[in-house]
Amino acid sequence: MGLIVQKYGGTSVRDIDRIRHVAERVAGVKKAGHDVIVVVSAMAGETNKLVGWANELTELPDEREFDLLLSSGGRITSALLAIALQTIGYPAQSFTGRQAGIITDFAHGRARIARITGERIRAALEKGKIAVVAGFQGIDEKSDVSTLGRGGSDTSAVALAAALGADLCEIHTDVDGVYTTDPNIVPEARKLDRISYDEMLELASLGAKVLQTRSVELAKKFDVPVMVRSSFNENAGTLVSKEEKEMEDVVVSGIAFNKNEAKVSVIGIPDRPGVAMRIFRTLADANILVDMIVQNIGRDGMADLTFTVSKEDLPKAGKIMGELQKELGMQEIHVDADIVKVAIVGVGMRSHTGVAAKMFECLADAGVNIEMISTSEIKVSCIINAKYFELAIRELHKAFGLEKWEIHHEKKYPSRP
Repeated sequence: MGLIVQKYGGTSVRDIDRIRHVAERVAGVKKAGHDVIVVVSAMAGETNKLVGWANELTELPDEREFDLLLSSGGRITSALLAIALQTIGYPAQSFTGRQAGIITDFAHGRARIARITGERIRAALEKGKIAVVAGFQGIDEKSDVSTLGRGGSDTSAVALAAALGADLCEIHTDVDGVYTTDPNIVPEARKLDRISYDEMLELASLGAKVLQTRSVELAKKFDVPVMVRSSFNENAGTLVSKEEKEMEDVVVSGIAFNKNEAKVSVIGIPDRPGVAMRIFRTLADANILVDMIVQNIGRDGMADLTFTVSKEDLPKAGKIMGELQKELGMQEIHVDADIVKVAIVGVGMRSHTGVAAKMFECLADAGVNIEMISTSEIKVSCIINAKYFELAIRELHKAFGLEKWEIHHEKKYPSRP
C-alpha cells in the first residue's frame, strides 16, 4: 500500500463523461489498496473562456482579481470529480488551494510555492477518503488567491507528492508519454520509455507541453518519481527519473520547439556599465521572464542588444522598453513575434563532440537561417523564422536518427507501490 498522486489535465476532464471516466480510473487505484490524491485542472477551454471575459473588459486586468477569476476553473472540476467518486461509492473530498494548505509568494499569475501544510488532506486520507485538489492555485501570506501560471497543475501535483511523501506521481494527459518530438509534425517520432530529469527540464522549458517546467524542477529537487501517462488508455508511459549511465549512450534524445517566443532588438544602445542591468532589472521587476540574450560588441560607444520573451509578455515588455528608450538613449527598438525556437536535447552531449556543428549543418542544408543561438551542457537552441519551423524539426529529427527504436532505453514499466 502506498500513496499515489495523480494529475488530470483539462482534456482529461473536458466534460461530465470524461470526469466519470477519470473517477473510474481513480477508483481502480483506491480499490487496489492505495491512498490517492488527485489534482485536476480546469475543464478544457474553461480558462481561455475566463481570460476572454476579462479581456473584454480590459487588456490588463488587475492581477489579484484575475487570479481569483482563473482559480474558479479548477474548483469546479475538483468538486465535480469528488461528486462523481461519491456517486460510485468512493468517499472523496475536494479541496481548493487554500484548503490544501498550498502557500505561495506574492507573484500573481506566476506564484511560486513556499510551503504546503497539507493538514486537511492528511486528515481526509486517514479517514479513507480520496483527496481531490484544485490544481494551479494557492494562497499568499495575505490570504489572497494566487495562481501558478499556465500548466501549474503539474506543479501542484509534484509539490503535493513531495510534501506528503508520495511513492509515485502520475501525470495523466492526452498523450501516452514523452516523444522524441511532436508526432503531429514528425509521424516517425517515438515514445521514450525513460528520460532524465535534466533532459525533461530542458524539453519542458523549450515548450514541450507534456510537463510544466517548474514541476520537473521540483521532481528533481525532491527526487519524486514521475510517470507521464495517457488518460485514455492503460499503455506504459514515460518514466522521468534520475540520470542513468546508459542514457549518455544516446547523443540527442529529443527535438523541441517553442512557438511562444518573441524577439526584442535594441539598436544603438550606449555601451557603458549599468545599461543592461537597468533594462533587465526593470523587466524582472515587472515579472517578465527573459530567455535568450545576445549583445554585440560595441562600436563608437554604442552596441546592439537582442533578447526574447514570451508572446504574452511582449506588450508589457514593449511598453517598458519604450519608457526606457529616452532615459537610456536607445536609437531604435524592434519587436518580432514571427519566430520559433528549436532545440536539440540530450545528456549524451556532455561526452560527444560535434553535436552543435551537426545541427547547424542540418539547418544550413535545409535553407534555414539561424537568428540567435544559445547552449547549455545538454542543449543547443536556435531562433529561426516561424515559417521554417516544421521543416527544421523534421530535418533535425532525421539527422540525429531519432526515428530508430534502439534509442529508447527500453526498461520494464515500474509498477505502482
